[in-house]
Amino acid sequence: METTSPKGSWLAPEQIRRACDYVELVWREQGGEAEETALAEFHADGPELARLIGEFGALLLAEYLTAVPKEHAGCESAYALRQVAGRYLKRWCLAGGNGAQTARGAAGFLIECMQEADEVGQFLADVRGDADARYGAAAA
Repeated sequence: METTSPKGSWLAPEQIRRACDYVELVWREQGGEAEETALAEFHADGPELARLIGEFGALLLAEYLTAVPKEHAGCESAYALRQVAGRYLKRWCLAGGNGAQTARGAAGFLIECMQEADEVGQFLADVRGDADARYGAAAA
């Protein structure tokens, strides 16, 4: 799996940071009381959390991750694959009856994608940094 450079985002930087925080928490979860409390706080948002993770996943698949070999990343088929995967993930997250369970499943899927690309913690730090850089550039 290769990473691609971001082209823009339809999520606000604070939404991206929140989604990164959630995915990282799911990735690092050790089953301790602090992690369970933090997850419960996220899961209280239910369908809103699922919607956010679906949008975040679509962003990652459209702008950061591709399952296509690097030499074919610019091809039409690579673009179509990313778009279809992102749309499917968003629909799955919107249709999920249990928002918290759906969000956790989607986060697990994204973690698997990120582990193919890089170390998950560093990957999420890079995504946060890109969001902050874009926001700072727009505010200047």
